[in-house]
Amino acid sequence: MTFKALLFSGAAIVAALPPMSLAQQAPVVAPADQGEIIVTARKRQETLLDVPVAVTAVSGDTLARRNINSVREAAVLTPGLNISSDGAGRAFVSIRGVGVTLVQTVQPGVGLFIDGIYRPNTAYLNNPLLDVERIEVLRGPQGTLYGKNTLGGAINVITRQPGNDLEVRGQASYAGPDDSWLVSGSVSAPIVQDRLAIRIGASHRQQDGFIKNVVVGGNSNSLNTDSVSGTLRFTPGNDVVVALNGYYDWVKGHNVPYARVTGPTDYQRTNQFNTTGLTFYRYKGVNGRIELPVEGIDTKVTLLAAYDARTTDSPDSDGDFGPLDAVRLSGTDRLSTRTVELRFDTTLSDTLSTLVGLFYSRESFDADALTNILILGRQVRQIDHRTGDTYAAFGTVFWKPNPQWEVALGLRYDHEDRKATGTIAGIAIPPAQIKSNEVEPRLSITHHWNEQLMSYASAARGYRGGGFNAPNAPLRTYRGDNAWTYEIGTKYAAPGFSLAGDIFYSDYKHYIGLNSIAPAVPAGLVTVDLNAGSVESYGAELEATVRPTANWTLSGGLTYMHARLTDTREYTAITGRTLASDHLTFQPDWMYNVSSDYVVPIGDNRLTFNASLNGKGRRLAATLNQTVPTFLKGYAVVNGSITFATAGGIELAAFGQNLFNKKYFDSYIEKTTLQLAGLPASDLGIIGDLRRYGVRASFRF
Repeated sequence: MTFKALLFSGAAIVAALPPMSLAQQAPVVAPADQGEIIVTARKRQETLLDVPVAVTAVSGDTLARRNINSVREAAVLTPGLNISSDGAGRAFVSIRGVGVTLVQTVQPGVGLFIDGIYRPNTAYLNNPLLDVERIEVLRGPQGTLYGKNTLGGAINVITRQPGNDLEVRGQASYAGPDDSWLVSGSVSAPIVQDRLAIRIGASHRQQDGFIKNVVVGGNSNSLNTDSVSGTLRFTPGNDVVVALNGYYDWVKGHNVPYARVTGPTDYQRTNQFNTTGLTFYRYKGVNGRIELPVEGIDTKVTLLAAYDARTTDSPDSDGDFGPLDAVRLSGTDRLSTRTVELRFDTTLSDTLSTLVGLFYSRESFDADALTNILILGRQVRQIDHRTGDTYAAFGTVFWKPNPQWEVALGLRYDHEDRKATGTIAGIAIPPAQIKSNEVEPRLSITHHWNEQLMSYASAARGYRGGGFNAPNAPLRTYRGDNAWTYEIGTKYAAPGFSLAGDIFYSDYKHYIGLNSIAPAVPAGLVTVDLNAGSVESYGAELEATVRPTANWTLSGGLTYMHARLTDTREYTAITGRTLASDHLTFQPDWMYNVSSDYVVPIGDNRLTFNASLNGKGRRLAATLNQTVPTFLKGYAVVNGSITFATAGGIELAAFGQNLFNKKYFDSYIEKTTLQLAGLPASDLGIIGDLRRYGVRASFRF
């Protein structure tokens, strides 16, 4: 029996099971966060129990208690979500095996949304979380409502909104041995009671990291960030809401601080670069939202508009990853995005409602890169200019014939037009263009057995847009990939206990997830992205929260995912090479997390003891070796904290991260890549963060 057949057989079994055997998709929450969780996974406010999607919601308070300061760090709390990074401005995210390659110009396979605004740059996943109310992670294709580049899923970051009450928050933490410290704060207050409110937040974070440069000295993966944001919310009456938000992030850090290592168990903490490799980033943006009810037709109209920009300045980087001062790289780039979305959420009757809308985005990317080949006394300058326009129309019909059943059928049409021009050493290269027209349907069926229990089944299609390689690449374009995903799940929530489960099957075509080395124009070698072929992914996800006693809470998640390349003829046809493994790069078969919180009341105050375990199975390293694959060992990291919280909103905590100093690689490139590039060959690795221990203080009033 195929897994797809097994999946649909499972759907029939789920429908026939008695209520007591089923379970709920539980959020990962701290004890104080237990209760009815409201999410916006379907772009309308609903409880987790009403949403026929595998979704995890993590509150901002939970993130603070776990000493989690970025979306990348929060990934350990979410089944199926895998995020790795090899630099301050580079993050590679996947859900159920679908994400991006080590080249950041590839469009992501997981969509990132901040307050409903799409961010095309996944580097935001490394940036500090400032004034976040919650993070929602939606697994499986979400293209019907969220559009292209969500074939793996979507991440929603929802920030805190100002209101009628004065609220002041502050947090500071320090951890060693790498002088990691954070300070942040926010103020929310009304300007005109019931009409106008404002919220302002700011943060600073810095750390030395754990990798040292033994050639020029200093740190090789330090990080220094400053962030500021502000929101103005106007409520003139009649449920009308007008919100305006702006933000600015300054980031200084290192990119690709790979150490030359002898193998996947050589956890070197030093590299041999001839430069410090510092890179500077600026993120800025402004967005607005208008919500307007139209009572005559029982419709809520929402208009979103946004402008986001990122600039990069990399003045001097080592291009050969070693002590031989052979290649230096420098360059700047700028990515800007403008988006507009208009939605109409209409109630037609007690049993029928619709959500329809229009979407437009304009992306513009400009890069100026200089490669200085010192050993040849030659410099090559590349200019790259890219634009992308996306137009979309979408709609979903929700039919609830009775309180127990819901059928939702959605469809989205996306038209994408991307263009690229460029020069190499002052010589223009032929322009390139990609056009695509994609349809993304989604069908879900939901059954509520009672107020605590539901089951669902869904089928959905998602796609990711194609892209362009560097101007000096022989393969200038590659097509987009797409996936059909079939899923069944069940959700159960009761006081003191919640349990969640789903099984899924995904069929990917023209998968974008590998890159290779190809001859450059006019000479040399260049990294290219390409379509690798077909991928089959199936597995199961489980989440649970249980309170054995009134003061003790256990929570956790488990993912099993079998994601394999099933047909790599596309890859071989383009590169003339074969692959040594059918595994997907950096994707483990197993991921898990377990957390325990025990609260000791002390009068009106409380003392909380927390311990957590987060682990991943073995992963395939980035490799172009045709015969012998390189696998990274699985690992588990133990964290812990003791927090004293007063009834007045003050918290003091001592914490430790990676308490047993477990060594593992966050990113790894096998030596064949350097061999093909004509550079001194060695495996390259970046170790994950080692043990940190520190203190944290926060207040809220």
